[in-house]
Amino acid sequence: MESMTGQLLVATPTLKDPNFDRTVVLLVAHETGGALGVVLNRATEVPVGEVLGDWGELAGEPAVLFEGGPVQPESAICLARTKPEVKRRLSGFHPVAGALGTVDLSADPDRFRDAIAGVRVFAGYSGWSAGQLEDEIAGGSWFVFDALPGDPFVNRPDDLWSMVLRRQGDILAAVAHFPPDPLLN
Repeated sequence: MESMTGQLLVATPTLKDPNFDRTVVLLVAHETGGALGVVLNRATEVPVGEVLGDWGELAGEPAVLFEGGPVQPESAICLARTKPEVKRRLSGFHPVAGALGTVDLSADPDRFRDAIAGVRVFAGYSGWSAGQLEDEIAGGSWFVFDALPGDPFVNRPDDLWSMVLRRQGDILAAVAHFPPDPLLN
């Protein structure tokens, strides 16, 4: 099994689970025991600073918490992107793909201020047991695409699902215009 860590799962129009309808999930871990990811396009209205104090100053727009998924919504996962000039290993930063990684929220945010270009904080996460995600992909629930470094930090997260599909080109670009409810079309 090849790891899909750092890749995007894009819900196909046939995936009607309300937890994942039209979602884009970044896989932050994928191994033989299962997979873990965060939903990138479900912003809440709760400011990061209201819940995590000074971390709010590092959050990109919109600077709110995101619903990372249905598992443990009381927990938080923080994604960050290091600045291009940062070449040293940062304590408390765990790489996912390239400059993208997770950050330990128990650390002082000032330690990261000069090294990261922004953070996004997710309440909860999306998780799959061993083989479950692979079965869902084979069953047509998810498209799997390479992530771009800016995907987790787009200013208009509601547009991310169609944006990722459009950039694939050909027939997948047409899927971006699939109506939420084809019966109403």
